[in-house]
Amino acid sequence: MTRRISWTLLAVLVLAQICYPLTTGATRAGLTVATVVLGWLLSVGHALLSRGPRVAAALVAVATGGGFAIEAIGVATGVPFGSYDYSGELGPKLAGVPLIIPLAWTWMAWPAWLAAVRLTGGRIVTAGGSGPTADGSGPTVGRWVGRIALATVGLAAWDLFLDPQMVAEGYWVWRDATPALPGLAGIPVSNYLGWLLFAVLMMSALRPLAGPAAEHTDRRDHPMLALYLWTYFSSILAHAVFLDLPASALWGAAGMAVTAVPLAVTLLRARRGGAPGREAHQPHRPGVDATR
Repeated sequence: MTRRISWTLLAVLVLAQICYPLTTGATRAGLTVATVVLGWLLSVGHALLSRGPRVAAALVAVATGGGFAIEAIGVATGVPFGSYDYSGELGPKLAGVPLIIPLAWTWMAWPAWLAAVRLTGGRIVTAGGSGPTADGSGPTVGRWVGRIALATVGLAAWDLFLDPQMVAEGYWVWRDATPALPGLAGIPVSNYLGWLLFAVLMMSALRPLAGPAAEHTDRRDHPMLALYLWTYFSSILAHAVFLDLPASALWGAAGMAVTAVPLAVTLLRARRGGAPGREAHQPHRPGVDATR
C-alpha cells in the first residue's frame, strides 16, 4: 500500500510539473501552490506509512515547523538568507511568509535524507529482519558526518534551481542581491549560505527526533528516490529548454549532482545486480505499514 500510494502521488506531482511551463500568470501560480502541497503530502505521507507517526512527526517538526520559523526570521531580519519579501501570488501569509513555503522545505527534505541514507550505507532491511547491520548498530561517526553532509547538500543545492525560477516569476524579490553567483543576478550568495546553514541544522535534528527507523532504506523508499532524481533531471531540462534560465540549469546541475549522480549510479547497479531480496520490507510493527 505504501508504494502504491506514493507512486500515485508522485505521478500526479510529475504531471503538474510538466504542465508548469505550459501555463502563465495566475494559472502558473496556482499550479505552483498545488505542486508544493502535493510534494508535502507525498513526503509526509510516505514517512507516515513507511515508518510510522514518530518519523512523520519529526519530519513535520524540523522541516515544516523549522522551515516556517527560519523563513519568518528571514523576512523580519534578513538573517540568514538576506533581505527579501514575498509577493502575494503564493497564497495567504503568516508573519510575511506564504503558508506553502515551509511545505516546500518538507517536500524535498525527506527524499534528500533518504538519498543520503542510501548512499552512506543505511541498513538494507530484509523480510526476515536480518541484514548487513541487523544487530541495530548505528552508523560510525564518519558515516554519520558524511550522511549529514550529503543530505545537506542534496537539499540546499535544490535552491540553485528553485530561487532563480521563483524570482523570475516574481514570487519573491531581494532588496539587496549582491554579491550574486555568475549568471544568477537578483539572488545574493547569502541566500545559498543560509540554505546550507538551515539544511545542516535540519538534517542534524531529524535523526535524533525520528529514531532508528530513519536509518535504513528499503523498497518502499523507491518512490522518494525517484522523486529526487526526477527533480534533478527535470529541473535541468526545464531551466535549459523551457524557462530560459540556462545559468541556473548549469549551477543546479553541478550542485545537485553531488547527491543525485551517485544515487542514480547506485540504483542502476542495484537493479543490474538483480538482488530482489535485499530490499524487502521490514516485518510489520504496530503503526507501520509494511505491506507492498
